[in-house]
Formats: sequence, C-alpha cells, structure tokens
Amino acid sequence: MSGSELTFGDFTEENEPFALFGAWLKEAEASEINDPNAVSLATVDADGLPNVRMVLLKGYDVHGFVFYTNFESQKGQELLGQKKAAMCFHWKSLRRQVRLRGEVEVVTDAEADAYYQQRPRGSRIGAWASKQSRPLEGRFALEKAVAEYTARYAVGEIPRPPYWSGFRIKPVSIEFWHDRKFRLHDRMEFRRETPDDFWSKVRMYP
Repeated sequence: MSGSELTFGDFTEENEPFALFGAWLKEAEASEINDPNAVSLATVDADGLPNVRMVLLKGYDVHGFVFYTNFESQKGQELLGQKKAAMCFHWKSLRRQVRLRGEVEVVTDAEADAYYQQRPRGSRIGAWASKQSRPLEGRFALEKAVAEYTARYAVGEIPRPPYWSGFRIKPVSIEFWHDRKFRLHDRMEFRRETPDDFWSKVRMYP
C-alpha cells in the first residue's frame, strides 16, 4: 500500500481495522525516525478528569492493543479503576493518524512474564526501583534504589514485580485519518457495540 494512497477498500475481512492498522504501522516503521510504536494514551481518574501521556505499543492482534506499566502508577490506577481508555497514533512522516477507544483488560501472567523477560536487564531492574508516579525526594534516591536491586539480582533471572504487568485495550471504535490538501482529509471509522461484535465501516466528513 502506497504511503500516498488511502485504500480502505482493500480490507474486507471481519478483522479489517487490524489488518489496515498493521499495514500502516509497517509503513511507519520504515519512515518514522523514532519510536513508530509511540502512542498517546488517555485515561480518566475517579473524578472524571482525563489524563494523557505517551506510551509504547508492545503488541496488537484482533483481540486488542497491548502496553505495559506499573499498576501502582497514576495510569495503572486509572486503568484498573475505570477499565476504559483511548489511544492516538500520529505518524507525521506519513501524515496519518489512528484513534481508538474501548474497554481495558489486564493481560495474562504468561504474556506479562514473556514480555518482561525480553526487556533489557536495566529496564527490569528499573521496574523494581521506580515507585512510578510518586514523589521522588531527589535523583540520588532513585539511583540508590537501582544500585540496591542491581546487587540483589546480580546473578540469575530477575523476577517480574507483582505490580508490573500489561493492559489490553479491546477497541469498540478505530478511526483512520489521512491528511489531504485544503483540509479535505480522508477519515474512516470502524465501529462495533462490544468487543465481540462485528465491525461496521463509516466514512466521515473531515
């Protein structure tokens, strides 16, 4: 699929938004300088106030979009509490955007363990050392914690912290956007009532 063409009609399978997303992500991996899997993640706190931050997509399939974090962090607490989230990918080099939103579930322990063991050793140590989203009295405190856990796990495997795992967004809507001249953009939204339903496809005004 050409980077200059938006061919929604090429995808007619039941899981077509995931196939189209995969094609776009593959092109982004070839054109984006840094982190083509970077995505803004929006959550909502207990008071209904939204939060947004960048995370890295670590996997996707017809079941949803997966990323990992500390459950005790702000986003972890909001995801566990509200069980809803939204994402927005923006690939500037391709002038494309993908938005999605839906229900959230925790990945299985097997999934989390497998991904955790793939991480660099320093990142695994960091998962233990960082009290994510909580006040830090100074950089030295973090460096001290890193040194302590480095010594503790100097030999052998580093276990996954019980508070560190992944979330899967099971989308009920996925919108593809492609920039066009004079702001006459192409927009296509795939919708379904629940994560188990079939998709419907709607072209949107820009």
